[in-house]
Amino acid sequence: MPELPDIIVYRDALDARVRGQVLMRVRLLNPFLLRTAIPPITDVEGMRVLGVHRLGKRIVLALEDALFLILHLMIAGRLRWLQGNARAPARITLAVFEFERGALAFTEAGTRRRASLHLVRGADALAAFDPGGIDVMETDASAFTARLALENHTLKRALTDPRLFSGIGNAYSDEILHRARLSPLMLTRALNTDDAVRLLDAARAVLTEWTDRLRAQAGDSFPEKVTAFHPGMAVHGKFGQPCPVCGAPVQRIVYAENECNYCARCQNGGVILRDRALSRLLHKSWPRSIDELG
Repeated sequence: MPELPDIIVYRDALDARVRGQVLMRVRLLNPFLLRTAIPPITDVEGMRVLGVHRLGKRIVLALEDALFLILHLMIAGRLRWLQGNARAPARITLAVFEFERGALAFTEAGTRRRASLHLVRGADALAAFDPGGIDVMETDASAFTARLALENHTLKRALTDPRLFSGIGNAYSDEILHRARLSPLMLTRALNTDDAVRLLDAARAVLTEWTDRLRAQAGDSFPEKVTAFHPGMAVHGKFGQPCPVCGAPVQRIVYAENECNYCARCQNGGVILRDRALSRLLHKSWPRSIDELG
């Protein structure tokens, strides 16, 4: 799922292309994408774009008449900018937004339709889509620590909870926790002040670095390689590969449709965290430390 760095780069690229332009037409190629009926989607046609904003992991197009188009890409949704004779991919395009000087294609790979589009009118209606998470780039250490302590969850769960923190998902939470040298399964209320400050510093550093990298990668073009897996990442998607800090093989915990990647040596004193499925299967053969993998 595109996270804060990806959404920011999308937002900036889109804002540069459509701010001040009139949205001429919306073509819905999959009716299930649109999740609202009032106001009707045709109300945006002929309206000028006032700006493009980020709302958590959502992208918001603000238009005249207090109208807001809310795009939620979910896991497989992506955006493509079309110019000239370029056509939207036939099988995966859900909607096309036609502007005066180009068009935006909203696509989703796969068969599970999770991406969504909402149209609302008014600031109050827009605010209802804000889950309430704070932006780690704009908060201070005390507010960040207070958020962590609201509930006693694992750090991995807390960082990815949109009610607590804005825009952080599975990929960048792995990178943040590795940078902070903290176990993903450490409980939030077990953090001391130094740990919390180190975690906040790591979050800011990782998100800033990757936003800068993705901006540089896109250049003046519209971002195309939006993915949760990048060669330059330290641990996310790197199971079995050497940790760039200590060289130990990166470990993982598999759950639901996701997995958590971490370095046992850097983040958990060399102890391998138990994977619910594999540890039950292997029982006594489950390695207790990174050294046992030798």
